[in-house]
Amino acid sequence: MTTSLSTRLAARKLAFVPETRFGIWFLSTATWRVHVLARALNDLQRMAPDLPQGGVVLDIGTGQGHSLHELAQRFKPTVIHALDPEPNFPAHCAPMRETCPVAVTLHETHAETIPLADASVDLVLCHQSLHHIVDQTAALAEIFRVLKPGGYLLLAESTRAYIHSWVIRLLFRHPMHVQRSAPEFLDMLRNAGFELRDDHISTPYLWWSRKDLGAWEWMGFKVPTVREETLLNAVARKPG
Repeated sequence: MTTSLSTRLAARKLAFVPETRFGIWFLSTATWRVHVLARALNDLQRMAPDLPQGGVVLDIGTGQGHSLHELAQRFKPTVIHALDPEPNFPAHCAPMRETCPVAVTLHETHAETIPLADASVDLVLCHQSLHHIVDQTAALAEIFRVLKPGGYLLLAESTRAYIHSWVIRLLFRHPMHVQRSAPEFLDMLRNAGFELRDDHISTPYLWWSRKDLGAWEWMGFKVPTVREETLLNAVARKPG
């Protein structure tokens, strides 16, 4: 028997892992906006300075909406589709949406079921969101579907080494059984059909992604060169 869309959505909502109060607060801080969001976008644009301007942009996991102004300023889209399954998502991002210079359409749903037509999006931002999604393979398939041929996915992710660290386990909530290493995330992108160039892949080792929050380096010790990467930034292209 074919399962109805509403039943499948209900099942996914049961699998959804809500953020902690600390996590919700942290997403409103300058640390998040400057050291996490803006720094990731800077790195992604550094690797691919010729990313398209204008057109339709999709933001996966918009949260409180701080990405909206960044996307508007950096890519000058005609419209931004903002997607998030978090409870009270429209209220949480209302201030950013109302002041955004670009029209924003909200979608209160999961990335596994994006309510947009095939090949209708020029650029997708998935910033610190894929590791929150239980069915990551389905989400990447949906992103691939809605992207136009030649369109880009900007992916910025925390890896298993970071999500499984004690400080993140203490302060945040994630579906722990689906966390992946940087090579595993890259394999997922390729298996979904995306093209990846070596110079479009970055693994920054930022202070906030380390188990010691940068204290070891602050005390004068060298950053380890042999390590399991904690962050992955990648510019992936849909062939076309």
